[in-house]
Amino acid sequence: MRSPLVALFAGIAIAASAHAETLDFPAAFVARDVATNGTTIHVRSAGTGPAVVLLHGYGETGDMWIQLAAVLAKDHQVIVPDLRGLGLSAKPAGGFDKKTQAADVAGVLDALGATKADVVAHDIGNMVAFQFAARYPQRVRRLVLIDAPVPGVGPWEEVLKNPLLWHFRFGGPDMERLVAGRERIYLDRFWNEFSASPEHFSEAARVHYAKLYAMPGAMHSGFAQFAAFDQDAIDNRAFLAQGGRLKMPVLAVGGAKSFGPMMALVMRAAADDVTEAQVPGSGHWIMEENPTFSTTLVTDFLAR
Repeated sequence: MRSPLVALFAGIAIAASAHAETLDFPAAFVARDVATNGTTIHVRSAGTGPAVVLLHGYGETGDMWIQLAAVLAKDHQVIVPDLRGLGLSAKPAGGFDKKTQAADVAGVLDALGATKADVVAHDIGNMVAFQFAARYPQRVRRLVLIDAPVPGVGPWEEVLKNPLLWHFRFGGPDMERLVAGRERIYLDRFWNEFSASPEHFSEAARVHYAKLYAMPGAMHSGFAQFAAFDQDAIDNRAFLAQGGRLKMPVLAVGGAKSFGPMMALVMRAAADDVTEAQVPGSGHWIMEENPTFSTTLVTDFLAR
């Protein structure tokens, strides 16, 4: 008879391989809703050992991390929240600036008994992770930021001029009405245009995320994440103007067909110990386009 531990790891491995089709976390992961900082954050967690928190970005939810989370759960306490307003988290009216969301993450860690954690982030998750590391540096062992800029840091003003990032300024009174019932059409733009090979973002994943973003309040929350960028830039510049620098080891990862070396350029403007890496053959969606390489890259960095 297999031991419970062997059975657990076997289940994790099977679930990881099935990620692209099911987008279900392994059975070992427990889902809970954590009330914190004036909202409720949906969290999955599993494993024991050093804590690691995985922060997703726009167009996805914490479900993007299933394969990486399954591997890390073998020797980590893995914590995977949905950001405020997205996925299965509550849809509050406000609080989408990344400084407030950094406090959401602190509250989640407190609720799960994790005083310190490695932080791995992608896209808008990068922006939340940066503020978390700036506000709570004593709680961050290592920081991984993947393929998205940080407002107000490094060449932010030049990044804003890129026409591919039109959605950063998409706003106005009709924006939610324009996409209501058309969430899949809107999101397909990002999944296609930001992929090196759009077919690597599976149909199962597209259906899954489009359904979550069609939930009441979800698209409003997504737009609010972008609308907060100006305040995020003010907050981040204030941190840097006061002599703030990130001291923990940072892995700055770009998709080779997306941000590439730009991630390291951004982070060297705000951190002292930056390791540069690129995910070959990948655009923005690194966990869909090259999940095996991405998983190894992150786990190797965290294991140093």
